Amino acid sequence: MDTPVRAVPALLPTYPPYPFVVARGAGDRLWDEAGNEYLDLYGGHCVCATGHAHPRVVEAISAQAATLPFYSMAARVGVRERAAEAICDFSGMDSVFFCNSGSEANESALKVAVQLTGRHAFVAFEGGWHGRTLLALSATDDPKLRIGYEPLLAPCTQLPFDDLAALERHDWSGVAAAIVEPIQSMAGCHTARPAWFAKLRELTARHGVLLIFDEIQTGIGRLGTPFAAHKYGIRPDLITSAKGIASGVPMGALLMTAAVATQLKPGALGSTFGGSPLAAAALLATLAVVRDDGLMANALRAEAQLRRGLEGSAVTGVRGAGLLLGLECGSPDGKEAKALKEHLMARRILVGASHDPTVLRLMPPLTLGEASIDQFLDAVRAFAPKAVV
Repeated sequence: MDTPVRAVPALLPTYPPYPFVVARGAGDRLWDEAGNEYLDLYGGHCVCATGHAHPRVVEAISAQAATLPFYSMAARVGVRERAAEAICDFSGMDSVFFCNSGSEANESALKVAVQLTGRHAFVAFEGGWHGRTLLALSATDDPKLRIGYEPLLAPCTQLPFDDLAALERHDWSGVAAAIVEPIQSMAGCHTARPAWFAKLRELTARHGVLLIFDEIQTGIGRLGTPFAAHKYGIRPDLITSAKGIASGVPMGALLMTAAVATQLKPGALGSTFGGSPLAAAALLATLAVVRDDGLMANALRAEAQLRRGLEGSAVTGVRGAGLLLGLECGSPDGKEAKALKEHLMARRILVGASHDPTVLRLMPPLTLGEASIDQFLDAVRAFAPKAVV
């Protein structure tokens, strides 16, 4: 039977793909169908925390798939309950709702804030990116995504990030929650002063506003601490997590304090596939690898090596923390960053872009080793900015 000719691709295009087809991965490496090897400093967009196909994660997924890949929350499942205990212990939070993605975790966090406060307005911050679902989109500072959906589901004030005076001036009455990325990844890896986070916590607590830390990218040890909340000494009411939480198996989590959890009634949140046994097994293995392989310490060591090695190169500054780093690349028109990204791709090194055209992002596996960093640094030093036209 002849294969029909399609008028459109069977797989709907969403992002511009790499110019090769990925065939397999191991650690911080990928291989294409022709057998070419790539250094992956993008990590599938900050997902592959333990590296590609870590043996302990593969073993856990395989064993769970052979036993019970799925059952909904209609039944108690031991591996899911163990995963809940493990992520609560790791995060220092008290209870967790499992879902499937970062957007769903943020959507659920915002819904919880409305349910508990009876208020319907939110505060977010300029440059923040929280997802494509409707409540999350209400808080996302990305005009391209919002076109056609406004007015959105809830009013949301976008305050300047890292601006203490703006926090003080704002009228917090009627606000259900403030949601913030501790490092604004898509915006180019901006973060704020510890004093700003402390003031945000103080004001939200004073006015009965729930504080949500969107840690979709900053969690699971990426900054050298379990979550950014630990790095900045803040205990939010809610933490959202996804990306690296299960080493590539789709999973999201809404972590909460006991004060929040005790107010939620059964049925307040729900998800058919959330906390599937397969994802729960992957989460348990991921946390074990992060702990046993010293990946949080490795993230800090790798950050230090990268910062030292980039001094005097075409990279004029480094933002972010741990292994969520933004590389500032000079020319404000973004030509230099684009040229550096293409230069690295030609050497089979993958990095990410950002909404800031002058900034490239590194979001590699937390297993990133010294030799791989040296390979990347050698490639950056070989880049000649004067050749950019």
